[in-house]
Amino acid sequence: MKGVRTIKEKREENKEPINKKLKDNENYMKERLDVGAGNFDVGVRNMEIFSDEIGIYYCNSLVDSSLIVELIRELLRIVDSHRPNLKAKDIIKNHLAHEQVKEIKTLDESVDNMLSGLIVILIDGEQVGLVIDVRHYPGRSPEEPDVEKVIRGSKDGFTENIIENAGLMRRRVRDERYRNDIMQIGERSKTDVCLCYLKDVANPGLLKTLKSELKKIEVDGIPMADKTIEEYLVKQGINPYPLVRYTGRPDVAAAHILEGHILLITDTSPSIIIFPTTLFHHVQHAEEYRQTPSVGAFLRWVRFIAMLASIFLVPLWLLLVENQSLLPPGLDFIGPNKHDYHIPLIVQILIAEIGVETLRMAAIHTPTSLSTALGLIAAVLVGQIAVQVGIFVSEVILYVAVSAIGAFATPSYELSVANKITRILLILVVGFFHVPGFVIFTTLLVIYLARVKNLNTPYLWPFIPFNPMALFNILVRTAMPLSRIRPSIVKPLNKTKQPTPNRK
Repeated sequence: MKGVRTIKEKREENKEPINKKLKDNENYMKERLDVGAGNFDVGVRNMEIFSDEIGIYYCNSLVDSSLIVELIRELLRIVDSHRPNLKAKDIIKNHLAHEQVKEIKTLDESVDNMLSGLIVILIDGEQVGLVIDVRHYPGRSPEEPDVEKVIRGSKDGFTENIIENAGLMRRRVRDERYRNDIMQIGERSKTDVCLCYLKDVANPGLLKTLKSELKKIEVDGIPMADKTIEEYLVKQGINPYPLVRYTGRPDVAAAHILEGHILLITDTSPSIIIFPTTLFHHVQHAEEYRQTPSVGAFLRWVRFIAMLASIFLVPLWLLLVENQSLLPPGLDFIGPNKHDYHIPLIVQILIAEIGVETLRMAAIHTPTSLSTALGLIAAVLVGQIAVQVGIFVSEVILYVAVSAIGAFATPSYELSVANKITRILLILVVGFFHVPGFVIFTTLLVIYLARVKNLNTPYLWPFIPFNPMALFNILVRTAMPLSRIRPSIVKPLNKTKQPTPNRK
């Protein structure tokens, strides 16, 4: 439509060059940011160096004030140590006691850098500005993420600060070929996002695709951070199964980097996104690699059984109860007597499923000091008394509780919720269509997941398409000295994990 401008076109219009007259630059900053008027957390300090006026612009809430004071003190010393006929910009740039000083040429860059926590110095008579990185974002210290706790291993975790998160990654991958490629998304939020990868390992095609898709995002802001970016990149639709993996652990992220994956760090988010991922990336946990291979394999299989139980245990029990002829003689005790309940079993199961999910949400919003009381209420009032009154039979409570435990044992929260949706749908299908419904639904589920592709990555790899060695490594936790080949699904440039002597 004529007259409707895109965000990119508006951004191009804002690329006004820095004026030689500092007064014009001050008027621009006042118009854009209300500096010194209606914006208390943005400010300017005007000074005079060799008869040249300069303006130091900053955002109070995002900078380290002690560094700014030290830089201003150094600028004041310039007058005493240099002749006034020297060029002010060059002297100022040489005396800025900071490791990151760069030049900018547009006022739009001045605003963007200032609102990102950097200070901007504009000099009268110069069409170039100086930018110094003195960011000090408010936030918490690194601590172990709640959903990925381990008994042994590091206890640090990602925070909402992209600078700290990049440092946690760099500390673990000290290779000169490791890259942190940063950009901004959101016309109003200007949120920093960073792609992390090994230059000589990561798939260049995937990297190019991710960069291209990120640059195409046109939106006011991304207050939900990485989740918003995920929806732009993978276009999931109604599929409940997670197509990307989130992690809050730097050691897990570093392990994926070394395998050839590409990571996305988003400012204000305590978790990062891993590309590409399959279904089986969501069933692994860091604890398996903090124990011996045999113990790790045991933990992995217990977790697999728990996850399968969270999906199929309740539907199978309902199927066997509704079709007693399917029960072998040794298991004919399963299921209640039809005279022991008045509410249909499928209704009891659905009520119990909704009740468990409600209790889970209530626990999230309940203060820690009251969580024990909530557990007692759930166990005594909702569970025991409901059975005594006759609303539930005891077996319904038992199998629904075991399924809930299996969901809590699932490493990925997103996968556990998707499995819950699948379980409820399977319960409904079994309740109406019995054995044919169970078989057809399970078959269609496998076919559907086999057809899902995430950034051209088959979702059920290495099961479909079949890769025996990769599937063996998923089913059995192998020792690290024996794991020498990177997963072929990431299409790495360097397929082996052994170091190469020739570095480019």
